[in-house]
Amino acid sequence: MRAKKIILPIIFAALTVVGRDVETFPVLQVGSETYSNVTVTSVSKTDIYFNYAGGMANVKIKKLSPELQEHFNFNPELAKAIELKQAANKAKYHTQLVQQPDAHPPDMTRDPVARTAETPALWGNDFPAALQRAQAEKKLVLLNFSGSDWCEWCIKFDQEVLVTDRFTSYAAKNLVMLKADFPRKKAQDEILKHNNAALQKTFHVDVFPTYILLNANGDELGRQAGYLPGGPDAFIKELQMFEHH
Repeated sequence: MRAKKIILPIIFAALTVVGRDVETFPVLQVGSETYSNVTVTSVSKTDIYFNYAGGMANVKIKKLSPELQEHFNFNPELAKAIELKQAANKAKYHTQLVQQPDAHPPDMTRDPVARTAETPALWGNDFPAALQRAQAEKKLVLLNFSGSDWCEWCIKFDQEVLVTDRFTSYAAKNLVMLKADFPRKKAQDEILKHNNAALQKTFHVDVFPTYILLNANGDELGRQAGYLPGGPDAFIKELQMFEHH
């Protein structure tokens, strides 16, 4: 994941502590882009995540000043290892997609209800809040990158896995779920569009659906790019494999 070079024309001592894990900057300058009213909501081994006046964003800790790197307990070697693992996961799933035989999207035209079906309101859309909740509840975070009103494989996986009692029961005990949706027909708030696009760029997602499992610090444990047959049991098994890899 790449980040723009960050410039911090802020006196470090002026950083305001709001809570144990929440800090604010009045202004954060990143290249030619200025973030105002910045609230750092979560810190992983590689990134800081924050809300600002225009939505949410993240930057690499390695791009911060030495003082801020020390403040956020940055470990360059550990961060590099995590980024290499994330790159390996992405390459692995791209290789699997290339090797898969061509497949036609599922025919769902016979069931108009199925074409508009969506997962229950178990999916949030606030990434920093999801990380905070995962930390508090000692759970993992599942990111769901979807095209809910046009992506046939997304809709099919929703129906076969995500809305089933088997998966929702598992998720309630183990996961905080976040959905980054990219609809083509359904209206969507501009801030939400911006935040979803930021997540897509951060995690280098170019296949729908993509499901990414993170730990509570925001570090990627594994990803599934595309449709996976086998129903909820196969998906749960895959998530458990990611967790214990």
